[in-house]
Amino acid sequence: MNDDIRNIVLGVVATGVSAALGWIARSYLWRRKLRRKQAFFGLPANSECLLVVNRKAGSDGTVHRNDVSALLELSALIKDCGAHADIVQHDTARQGFGERTEFCLGGPSSNRRMAAHLSSLLPGIRVNTDSEPVSERGAFRIGTDRHLAEPGVSEYVLLARLTVGEGARPVFLCCGQRSITNQAATRYLARHHERLARKYGDGSFCLLLKVVNSQAYGPDVVELVADVTRAARTPLPEPTPEPEPAE
Repeated sequence: MNDDIRNIVLGVVATGVSAALGWIARSYLWRRKLRRKQAFFGLPANSECLLVVNRKAGSDGTVHRNDVSALLELSALIKDCGAHADIVQHDTARQGFGERTEFCLGGPSSNRRMAAHLSSLLPGIRVNTDSEPVSERGAFRIGTDRHLAEPGVSEYVLLARLTVGEGARPVFLCCGQRSITNQAATRYLARHHERLARKYGDGSFCLLLKVVNSQAYGPDVVELVADVTRAARTPLPEPTPEPEPAE
């Protein structure tokens, strides 16, 4: 074998080794990224989760198209983790939490299960479910702060990851003032789950997000207002009863 042939063979071997090492490195990084994603969402391969859907306001069971879009975004996340989703209506999901990862969508006025989760897991939050006055409809009270919706201009949504007990699967809440804010929260979760996983790990958090000018930008322009975890998990004081009039 002359020097030219030997150099060609060595070059082919080196290229093959480099390609194999590159493939192994990429495969390792991809698998590590997938494991982190599965851990954050509590979705190991072939596991099952629950998608709890709300109803469209004023209907008997219709789902708003924005909420359907939100479900599709969540379904893509679930599929990427190699898990399977069971979609149920909010008023038929009569089971506990922690055994399966759950994604719960919608405000408490259209989702009974969301109302139950807020009451038991986030007692520091109140959502105005009264239809009148219109300006107060859907307003958030978090601790001592109030957040009113300006439809199409400035609206709020809560995005939470909550766990109860060691080893329990998480519950994700997307509780918005309008259906488009629910979709905005799921899109924010899809885009930023890696950063959220680095910051919070497998712990609980509750974020207040603001959807800006949804009438022009849809669910795409979202601002993080604050991490309200502490205030949301601190029970609000009971209202002081009015004194009875003296006789």
